Amino acid sequence: MEGLVPLWLKIAYGIFVPFLVVIYWPRYGPSNFLWLSDIALFLTAAAVIFESPLLAAMPAVGVLPLEIFWTIDFLLLGRFGLTSYMFDGKYPLWLRAVSLFHLALPPTLIWILWNAGYDPLAYPMQLALTVVVLIFCFLFTDPEKNINWVFGPGEKPQKKLTPLRYFLLLLIVIPVGVITPTHFVLNWLFGPA
Repeated sequence: MEGLVPLWLKIAYGIFVPFLVVIYWPRYGPSNFLWLSDIALFLTAAAVIFESPLLAAMPAVGVLPLEIFWTIDFLLLGRFGLTSYMFDGKYPLWLRAVSLFHLALPPTLIWILWNAGYDPLAYPMQLALTVVVLIFCFLFTDPEKNINWVFGPGEKPQKKLTPLRYFLLLLIVIPVGVITPTHFVLNWLFGPA
């Protein structure tokens, strides 16, 4: 993949990611970077800068369907609620604009996979990373922040199941319902790196 990524894209990711950290850290705290989307952004930036198919395949297999859904919801003006915060005036426009990185992830990842192929090693690595992050979020983050929805779907913790039952269900749904099928689709579409 060496020489594949244009310099302008490396510079864009190399500037934007530190900028995002500087903006988000004081406003949301370090736990905000545990969101799978933020981790995907960091991995994508590393993939772009170091031209690594594996580092591109990991966020692709982990969150690409979720990021595509985020994009669709954004284009529909938050109709499904996933991006409703992007249209909420209580947040400054400049702060909401920083979240537009979600729009850049799918085309960047698909472009890299198209040109470099899909590294199947990404599947077990991203699966392990996701499980570790979800467990960490459940054990050590504030339920009111509901990072990665480990306490309920959406902004608030759910009340229908015990927190542990809901979390165990999530630990099945994400690997089985998102990561595993995405692995097979990406392997089929892009072939091995």
